[in-house]
Amino acid sequence: MNPHPRFEEHEKVSRRQAVRQGLYGAGGMLMANHLAGVALADDAASATEQPPAKAKAVIQIFLWGGMSHNDTWDPKPGTGRDYLGDFTEVIPTNVAGIQLGGLFPHLAQQADKYSLIRGMTHGNNGHETAAYMMQTGHPSGGRLAFPSVGAVFSMFKGEDYQGLIPPYVVLTRAQGRFSEEGFLGPMFKPFATGGNPNAARFEVEGIMNPGVSDARQKARRELLDRMNTLSNTMVGCPELAAAEEAKETAYELILGAGRETFDLGNEQRELRDLYGRHVFGQSCLAARRLVEAGVPYVVINYPGGWDTHGNHFATMRRQCPELDQGLAMLIQDLHDRNLLDSTLVWCTGEFGRTPKVDWAPPWNGGRHHFGAAFTALVAGGGFKGGQVVGKTCETGEKVVERPVWPLDLIGSIYQLAGIDFTANLPHPEGQPARVLPEPSERWKSEGLLTEIM
Repeated sequence: MNPHPRFEEHEKVSRRQAVRQGLYGAGGMLMANHLAGVALADDAASATEQPPAKAKAVIQIFLWGGMSHNDTWDPKPGTGRDYLGDFTEVIPTNVAGIQLGGLFPHLAQQADKYSLIRGMTHGNNGHETAAYMMQTGHPSGGRLAFPSVGAVFSMFKGEDYQGLIPPYVVLTRAQGRFSEEGFLGPMFKPFATGGNPNAARFEVEGIMNPGVSDARQKARRELLDRMNTLSNTMVGCPELAAAEEAKETAYELILGAGRETFDLGNEQRELRDLYGRHVFGQSCLAARRLVEAGVPYVVINYPGGWDTHGNHFATMRRQCPELDQGLAMLIQDLHDRNLLDSTLVWCTGEFGRTPKVDWAPPWNGGRHHFGAAFTALVAGGGFKGGQVVGKTCETGEKVVERPVWPLDLIGSIYQLAGIDFTANLPHPEGQPARVLPEPSERWKSEGLLTEIM
């Protein structure tokens, strides 16, 4: 593929874009930058012809802290207590030959709809640097701070998205391990919802004010309209017309379609129960609703994290069933609604955990950072189901077949989304900055996950 022409920031802004830029300020609730940024790509020349995009939306589930692959999606039966710890059960899936750890019975019944990449590797054991690699595809330590996959999606796909909600949404808290927007700037930061989707009322920050009912909000709007004599006396003024349009759009976000998207009370109680009445399960349900509303990129940062140096097995007993329930139901629900083919789901952390358990004090049965080998799950959006890519040794300590680097996985996601990963991003100082780094010779022959695309 040839490089994409450089994006240029332009001075001329359409009326619609001006309204978008002023939208959240007019409503007094969100930062204006979230939708303003999509204008950057508006006048960009078309990329070299790409394969048709299969993934129209992406849901990324980030298991920050790093989940143990041995205890979950790459079990190693028969390796003894030093590797198995408290978990000895391995269960079959609905795909012959694929097994999971015993804490994942729901995902075991969905294995035909997702694939496991058991050859994930990068060798980096630092939270911040490994997270940067797993969410940008670039090696850490360079001079440039590259944007995350979500920020890249916001730039390339944001202009085609006409919804009220920002094109890059995080449920519920931003990760904080690195600056997701990188050198693209704050206009490409994700909109972090805050709030608790499992609460009786999911109070999204900036959209729903705690303690302010919809009726009270509407009353405030009516009072403001009665007091707004300036607009009534200056009919036809283009500046006031644009401000009025921005205000109406803001109210639509507060009280209309935007508000409705985040109202999980619109879902059947039985379906909410199937997702799981916990923060993660209801975040998965909210992510499905956001995709239905057309949002291109949604991240679920798992609440609580997986950094289990100590208290490892107790934490896994609590969190794995939640992950199993919410993720399995998300995949099933997308499939049932004919959304899975166009929605790519990927789930992994920044690394795995040491296959060998540390029984010594003060860890007393902990697993530590491990970037040499771990597992990612991918589903939908052009990824085939029922496959395993890569293989680790009998203890899970090293990849012995088909290593997959962050560049490989993220490049495959971009390919399925129709994003030219050889394109240059608009660096503020004009430095060349590819969406993904120049691939190695190995990557050119093995990189993209063609086995499951």
